[in-house]
Amino acid sequence: MKSLSLLAIALLFTFSSFGQDKPQPSPSSKLVQTVGLTQVTVEYSRPGVKDRTIFGDLLEYGKVWRTGANAATKFTFDKPVKIGGKSLDAGSYTILTVPGEKEWKVSFYKYDKPGWNTYTDLDPVVSTTVTPTKLSVPVETFIIDINNLRDTSATIDLVWQNTKVSVPFSVGTK
Repeated sequence: MKSLSLLAIALLFTFSSFGQDKPQPSPSSKLVQTVGLTQVTVEYSRPGVKDRTIFGDLLEYGKVWRTGANAATKFTFDKPVKIGGKSLDAGSYTILTVPGEKEWKVSFYKYDKPGWNTYTDLDPVVSTTVTPTKLSVPVETFIIDINNLRDTSATIDLVWQNTKVSVPFSVGTK
């Protein structure tokens, strides 16, 4: 009976260790930024470089990237915006990019599910191309930020390893 109790306790400790929380390899992040009178919310996961070469190797040039990790990155605009001079209604969108050495294609799709690969067969609502910039200081963990804030405009900045891509957008503030 005593050995059965000891076995039960040992099994309890063994199986309880399986349920311990562990850090996510690509932790989730949420950014809320007001641009003019428009609230922009970004929900995404942040992969790390982890001693890898990212652009041109892990993420091949000319291939679609989910622009984050795990699930589809979600942008929510509470008012209409313009990206690349093209109108995007208020609502939620996912972003997919096609990195290139000299140019990136950035596309927004109407968001309806977290699986990023479900969007690759759809036509984007808005697409634009932007020129990447090389950074002099490497960035370990992928960042999406809203910068260059003005009353009527800002940039969506995608920053990782030695690359920064800025996507300008405008809002309807008068």
